[in-house]
Amino acid sequence: MTRRILLYARPGRADLQQIVGVVAGRLLEVGIQPVLMPPGPVSGPMLDDQVEIADPAAPARGCELVCVLGGDGTILRGAEAARATDTPLLGVNFGHVGFLAEAEQKDLSATVERIAAGDYHVEERMTLDVAVYSGKRQIASSWALNEVTVEKAERERMLELTLEVDGRPISTWGCDGIIVSTPSGSTAYAFSAGGPIVWPGVEAMLIVPISAHALFARPLVVGPGSKVAVELVPANMGRGVMWCDGARPLDLPDGARIEVSHGSRPVRLARLSSSPFADRLVEKFHLPVAGWRGEKRG
Repeated sequence: MTRRILLYARPGRADLQQIVGVVAGRLLEVGIQPVLMPPGPVSGPMLDDQVEIADPAAPARGCELVCVLGGDGTILRGAEAARATDTPLLGVNFGHVGFLAEAEQKDLSATVERIAAGDYHVEERMTLDVAVYSGKRQIASSWALNEVTVEKAERERMLELTLEVDGRPISTWGCDGIIVSTPSGSTAYAFSAGGPIVWPGVEAMLIVPISAHALFARPLVVGPGSKVAVELVPANMGRGVMWCDGARPLDLPDGARIEVSHGSRPVRLARLSSSPFADRLVEKFHLPVAGWRGEKRG
């Protein structure tokens, strides 16, 4: 059976589409079928009749791997395609920080060789499931790899939100919003809003208020079995909108209830290295570790 790799890049970036063409050509050379997202432009007419265009309804179906070329935002979009079929995802960073990426742009050639050799391992990352209610009626459901946020839709008005954990109220805030994050998302929006960094191996959910006008508005960390709910106080000061991984926005009705829980389906990330998360943290945030001498033994 022919191996198939889905190549995913940010639409509209001509430079990345050219690189997709180069990677597709290399995969063809080693007998791997490249699959492109529609409309699937590639650099060079010689590839036009050799690549396969993915089914938009299930782009990763039948693929061994989803290889994403881009920053964290593009990787999160690629995760949507990968998660539906439990296909591992490997990100190559063409953005800025690239915390979800496994390789850097400068290492692209070596990364393609590793993919061709099947030289990678897979780890699972926790996700979040979210359901939205208006009264007793469920009006939407979604999921997130990094975070679910409830935010104000109007710059000049705050939201009034009530936080509930495991069926009990915690507090009500006038605020810009609230973030419910996975450990993977702890280095993203939650970090920018003052939340802690949580190692990916920890099964937990982070709750981080955004610019809350209250004395008790500290980040919280709850267990993976907890049920988190956010309610828009009726007759709210402003309109609310829910985002999942910075995408799929949903305008929230007055009095909406947003319930967030441990995701039923993880995202599988392909890893090229077994280096610890601490090393990634130091590299991505350029942390000063020059004085470290290591553990003294003996």
